[in-house]
Formats: sequence, structure tokens, C-alpha cells
Amino acid sequence: MSTALIYRELQLGRDYWIEDQILPNPLDVARRCVSKSTWILGSPWRPEPWPGMRAPHALTDEELHHVEECVKRGLGLRTLQPQSDTERGLSGHNHVQLVGGAEGVARPHVDSAKICDYAAVLYLHPCPPTSHCGTSFYRLHLPGQEPGGNVCPKEYESLSDVPGLAKEMDPTMFEEILEVPYVFNRLLAYKADIIHSATAYFGWTYELASKRMAVVFFWKGEPA
Repeated sequence: MSTALIYRELQLGRDYWIEDQILPNPLDVARRCVSKSTWILGSPWRPEPWPGMRAPHALTDEELHHVEECVKRGLGLRTLQPQSDTERGLSGHNHVQLVGGAEGVARPHVDSAKICDYAAVLYLHPCPPTSHCGTSFYRLHLPGQEPGGNVCPKEYESLSDVPGLAKEMDPTMFEEILEVPYVFNRLLAYKADIIHSATAYFGWTYELASKRMAVVFFWKGEPA
């Protein structure tokens, strides 16, 4: 089975970028996020492509502006336009997402090319039980074949639209090529067409503060 996926060797500062200690007040932001009173449920409770629960307006306008300026510098971008609501539903931009260990697994995917060029994740749990719960990047590796591509061509909105790929891909058909560990107050930004996933989730109780917490961002961007 052949596919149209492209392979591109990932380069820091071009394909992805990391900045630690991104916020000056991360504990305040984490407490504010986990104390939100209204949450939107994803899988396994509702048929959503994302797991756990999320809530909008994670960062204030000032905090969000700071993050965007850092991302533009780190990836050499002139502009960033936040993802807006679409006919498919509400935007996930600037949402805090909580996912427990029993609520999701690594699910390699790309973010929709129609709504974003760049994505980012801000890790906000102060004491994760392991660093191996950040974000991983993958390439396709089908049984009996040589390792394949890691980038979805722009003409396809998602991996399920690529000729030769199944609508529901088995996660074991992907090979991890880079892991970015979970570090409190670390921001990882990356091109949204690269195959990626949360590496793993944690938190095995009903207590919200025990779960993997991250703020997610989606932008359209223009190179400088």
C-alpha cells in the first residue's frame, strides 16, 4: 500500500520550536485553569476526535499575546491568526485540556490544514509523574514496508483523506521519531501538518488536578 505522505527530517526552529519558562506566572495560570467550573467533554464520553475535557479562554489576552510573540520569533513568522470556529464546531484554540490515564492513548494525527498551519501546546501540570507524557512526532511505518512519510500534503485536510490510508488508522502503524518531554511551563510549537500526538496521559482519579493538563493553540501563520 503506497501513500502520498511526505518525509521531512524535523529541524528545530523550522518545523518545531521549544521554549521553557514561557510564562512568568505558571502556577497562577495552572490554578486558574483547573478551577474552571464549566467543561466540554470529549472522548470517551462523546464522539469527539480529542480526549478528556477542555475549557476555553485558558490564557488572558496579555498572556496569549506574549505566547504568540514568542512563537513568531521562534519559528520566524510574520503573522499568526488564531483558529476561529468552523462549521464542524467550536475552535479549540486557547483551550485548557485535561486528560486522565484511562481517557486516551497516543493517537498519531495531523491538525486540519483548512483551519491551521501551526499548533502549540503549553504543559501546565506542576508535578507530572513522568516526563514521557509530552508530545511525540511520528512517521508512517506499515507492516512489511520501509518507514514512510511524516507530513500530510496540503491538499488533504487529514490523514484519513490521504489515498491509501484507512479512515481509522491503527496507532501501531506509526513509528516515533522524536519525543518532546513534558516539562512544567514548557511551550512546544510546531507545523500542524507533521504527524504528532500526546505521548501519553496520566491521572487515575476523579481529581482534576491529577490529570495531564495542557493548553492547546491553533493558528494560521505567514512566514516573515
